Amino acid sequence: MKELLADVTPLRRSPAFRRLFVGQCLTMVGSQVTQVAVPWQVYSASHSSVALGLVGLAALLPIVVFGIYGGAIADSMDRRRLILITSTGSAAVSVALTVQAFAHADSLWVLYACVTVQAAFFAIDLPTRRALLPRLVAPEDLPAANALLLLVFTVGIVGGPLAASAAVSLGGYGAAYAVDVVCFLLAITFIFGLPSVLPEGGGRRADLSSVVEGIRYLKSRPVLWMCYVLDLNSTVFAMPTALFPILAVERFHGGPELAGYLSAALAAGAFLGSMFGGWMPKVRRLGRAALLAVFAWGVSLGALGLAGSLWLAMLLLAIAGYADTVSAVERSSILQHETPDELRGRTSGVLTVVGAGGPRLGDVRAGLVSAAVGPAVAAVSGGVACVIGALALAKAAPEFTRYRMADPKPAEQGTAVEQGAVVQDSAQEPALADD
Repeated sequence: MKELLADVTPLRRSPAFRRLFVGQCLTMVGSQVTQVAVPWQVYSASHSSVALGLVGLAALLPIVVFGIYGGAIADSMDRRRLILITSTGSAAVSVALTVQAFAHADSLWVLYACVTVQAAFFAIDLPTRRALLPRLVAPEDLPAANALLLLVFTVGIVGGPLAASAAVSLGGYGAAYAVDVVCFLLAITFIFGLPSVLPEGGGRRADLSSVVEGIRYLKSRPVLWMCYVLDLNSTVFAMPTALFPILAVERFHGGPELAGYLSAALAAGAFLGSMFGGWMPKVRRLGRAALLAVFAWGVSLGALGLAGSLWLAMLLLAIAGYADTVSAVERSSILQHETPDELRGRTSGVLTVVGAGGPRLGDVRAGLVSAAVGPAVAAVSGGVACVIGALALAKAAPEFTRYRMADPKPAEQGTAVEQGAVVQDSAQEPALADD
């Protein structure tokens, strides 16, 4: 049983990764509270579902724009410094949210502006962290490190609404946003302890040609572009969240609380995948593992359309959430391992856009199909399309299925750690900055 638990080897080996991990924990707690509190405040001020929907739009547009360009910025400068800039900017936005809440401004435009700016900082911050990670841990520890960071994300998704509810109940919206401010300030202290990490080769100017260079690099390497297309295949065809309210009412004869159970089941599966994913770092055939996980995701969500009981539906969603975690860990590890350091920011930026846009397109597909032929057909057809799409992609890019991460060499790993080429403490910052 112990071997199934999350592999904490990167936390033991790398002091720098420990700092990144703790900072990520704090950032996730605060940001999830804000992401829950803002829609509540918008609806409380407007009582309009249209106004509520605009919150998502305000966040999506900057993620698409700055996700691509943010990756180019991450390949142009010291990544530690960039994370400090984005974290400080996000903290400043949280301060603005706190002030407007305590002042009872209740201005929708102020809330939308804060969401837009903070989403822009997030879109730059995320690819920067992803590009930084392979410089902080040994190559063989990448899957374990990705699984640990994904564990932080899933815990935040589950715990964020609870923390936001408690904060709003005790002190109103201002108290919820103040939690975010405190978390950001604490996270920044851990980021300060990271080593300076310049892109290999010193980086290049962040402009349009830099973005184009990154996209051309991806197009020329099937193993890499498969990581993105496989994600889009999963989310566009089979993302189930838009079906939860309909299934709750029409299939299980309940209300909003049952839709919440279905959503929680998917998140719980993702959490279990991270918590009991100790076997994932031992997998060498990462491409095959990612494909099998996508098959499991598609089959589970297709079967959801046929599930006659709530408990069976929740079980299928938990399986799908677990499979999604496996796929995400393996694909992220392939991208980070196979992309040259000087291009990692840009490839991570594309992943940010795919991760933001795919699920929303999936919700649109599910909603349209459900309106036309019902939620059961929407779920079944989506799962079938996901599996068929994954099979077609595997045939189109056999290099992905055959991809194998080299077995670690203990002697070389020890040398890397001892010389500080991979794992660095803050006292050795110049060595890492100059490599």
